[in-house]
Amino acid sequence: MKASVPSHDEAARRVDELREALERANHEYYVLDQPTLSDAAYDRFFHELRAIEEAYPDLATEDSPTRRVGAEPSSAFHKVQHLAPMLSLGNAFDELELRQWEERNARIAEEVREAGYVVELKIDGLAVSLLYENGRLVRGATRGNGQIGEDITPNLRTIKAIPLRLRGDDIPPVLEIRGEVFMSVRGFEEMNERRVRDSLPTFANPRNAAAGSVRVLDPRITAQRPLRFYGFQIQEPGRGAPPAPTQAAVLKRLREWGVPVNPQHERVADLDGAVRRIREIEKIRPDLDYEIDGLVVKVDRLALWQELGVVGGREPRYAIAYKFAPDIATTRLESIEINVGRTGALNPYALLEPVEIAGVIVKLATLHNFEDIARKDLRVGDMVLVKRAGDVIPQVIGPVTDQRTGSEKRFRVPSKCPFCRTPVERPEDEVAIYCPNTSCPARIFWGLVHFVSQAAMDIRGLGERTAQQLLDTGLVRDFADLYHLTAEQLLELEGFGAVSAANLVRSIEESRARPLSRLLYGLGIRHVGQHAAKLLAREFRTMDDQMAAGLERLSGVHGVGETTAQAVCAFFVEPRNRELIRNLRAAGLRMDEPIERADRQPLAGLTFVITGTLPTLNRKEATDLIERHGGRVSGSVSRNTDYLVAGEDAGSKLVKARELGVAVLTEPELVEKVESE
Repeated sequence: MKASVPSHDEAARRVDELREALERANHEYYVLDQPTLSDAAYDRFFHELRAIEEAYPDLATEDSPTRRVGAEPSSAFHKVQHLAPMLSLGNAFDELELRQWEERNARIAEEVREAGYVVELKIDGLAVSLLYENGRLVRGATRGNGQIGEDITPNLRTIKAIPLRLRGDDIPPVLEIRGEVFMSVRGFEEMNERRVRDSLPTFANPRNAAAGSVRVLDPRITAQRPLRFYGFQIQEPGRGAPPAPTQAAVLKRLREWGVPVNPQHERVADLDGAVRRIREIEKIRPDLDYEIDGLVVKVDRLALWQELGVVGGREPRYAIAYKFAPDIATTRLESIEINVGRTGALNPYALLEPVEIAGVIVKLATLHNFEDIARKDLRVGDMVLVKRAGDVIPQVIGPVTDQRTGSEKRFRVPSKCPFCRTPVERPEDEVAIYCPNTSCPARIFWGLVHFVSQAAMDIRGLGERTAQQLLDTGLVRDFADLYHLTAEQLLELEGFGAVSAANLVRSIEESRARPLSRLLYGLGIRHVGQHAAKLLAREFRTMDDQMAAGLERLSGVHGVGETTAQAVCAFFVEPRNRELIRNLRAAGLRMDEPIERADRQPLAGLTFVITGTLPTLNRKEATDLIERHGGRVSGSVSRNTDYLVAGEDAGSKLVKARELGVAVLTEPELVEKVESE
């Protein structure tokens, strides 16, 4: 149903407004990955703009959002040309629009009614193209503006679902595989829970989390994120005939080559079958482990794709996206509650009047942080819009201000910790506020839960319930007390039998051998996640060396910023924490990081610094090579540096090495040094 068309003067003014809003939304969505305009509002603006341009062709311009796909790629990555444009799909919002789409196509090629359709789930992630040459992945890129994308190859290589080499026969010498990078709901939930425990800001939804993870400049961060990939299209340069007779055959071929394909796709004989499949997916949508915002209906016979063509250089006629309405409900914000995490960060959340959204009763929703509450002007007692849209953690979009009665109460940011009443602190340049009391009951509880987690000391059988029991009974006051627990003591706790008590004691005993990196992460130092803990352990090797390191040396560790360095210094200066380390040492915990050594040690006693991009080795591989053969890798160049290993874009470290007379090696020269000495 078309929107009403205004007069020419009104239309001209409205076109400017719509283009500005859509371009801004494109920039926020595709470049910044921080959208403020909902999908529903974007689609509404886009349809309105296209309707006006159809009514007044003189207002249509080549730079209109209706004539292009996405936004310009970020300048932070190299730009690359796609083999063929990555197009954007038109939308249908009901069955009538779906049938009108088929009728339009049938006027061009009557065969579409009998060609069959393939119905695929429209996963809410980040569209990418993978370039393969002779079966090997040589480049991965974002969609960008459709013609030119961002080269994110190192990041995509970290996603295990993406094959680095295709399998099977009949693989074209050059081809692009299009697909979607996304994050499962379960993976997103677990990642956000870890970020809360680490006092890091949470991601708003799996789509933003996936897009942000793929477009970070450090591939090591991407590697830590639970990303997945599904392929759905093959593109070959200069090929006259389609790569397969049908879209169903394309998906089959992708699977044969080792490319993951969404198992929920289905070929149907006609549009009635497509409508039936859409209804089936709508019913199971809440049970899927990934977010979808609709389905894609594609003409199955690929020979018809070229005949049907493309609308306005933007939308292919052979496919259309059937979009779901967003899952939004209105309910009352009964109160704003606060959790205190292991690092002392105060995390607000919404307690809602129970409401059903997409078949799920929602009582709690995220509020992100206190600035978010103020920006949205949320007040206790407000009627609020709550969005679920498949998210594990529902979000409060904002208040329904025209339903306010005057009885609503503004929220006041607490000046004291709600659990221990200690005055809170807000570090400079941080959004979060913190309880500084290390003896706060909430901090102790979540700190213990974090310490025993799988990524830290991995003490199996000690969950939140048991942690609370141990604290309530006084059996555990700090982490070191865990290592003095006996099976007899555990048998006194509710839920423990002889077998479970013995298993927990054995798991605690096994954890004594965890390396320094796991212990550093388990200690819950602010801003020290798994990656930073590994960097620190690799640099300092022993707890004593780590504790003695000053701010300058910590800041010099590659990958450890000044904020993290300051947090580490502050942690080890605290007498209570130093006493904890003494107690853990006395309990027999390992206080060093093992180094895998090669039989030959040609680099023994030498200190190396690595800078720039090496031809074949990444930073970790080069570091491992040096350390296996006896060398030490430092993060900063000094007079004590023996060699600088330099790649492309070496920067200031190369300049400093030359000033100090430090010898410079290329990657081949480093390898030769290892092999020849």
